[in-house]
Amino acid sequence: MAGKKTSTPNRSFKVADQIQRDLTELIRELKDPRIGMVTLQAVEVTPDYAHAKVFFSVLVGDTEATQEALNQAAGFLRNGLFKRLHIHTVPTLHFVFDRTTERAADMNALIAKAVSSRAKED
Repeated sequence: MAGKKTSTPNRSFKVADQIQRDLTELIRELKDPRIGMVTLQAVEVTPDYAHAKVFFSVLVGDTEATQEALNQAAGFLRNGLFKRLHIHTVPTLHFVFDRTTERAADMNALIAKAVSSRAKED
């Protein structure tokens, strides 16, 4: 057993996944009107668990106002995670708007436009 690492290799992924699930529930409990229909896309935790980037998208609502509201509520949300997670260090949360779905929709629109213009040429 000598030389065996005490941490499991996928632990940070498991912690990030659990943070994402717990935050989803905690965000639903927030009463801030600026937070619309938020979907958490991913959570990236630093190796020392000091910080977590939380990537989100918004189905309905203003993205900038939502990001501001989530970052203002970060301390409250972190406190909620403290009560749920059984880890020594609960990371400081940093909410970042994820433009992936927005870019995908733009790309799909461009593809549809190209396909329809090609169909007209044929």
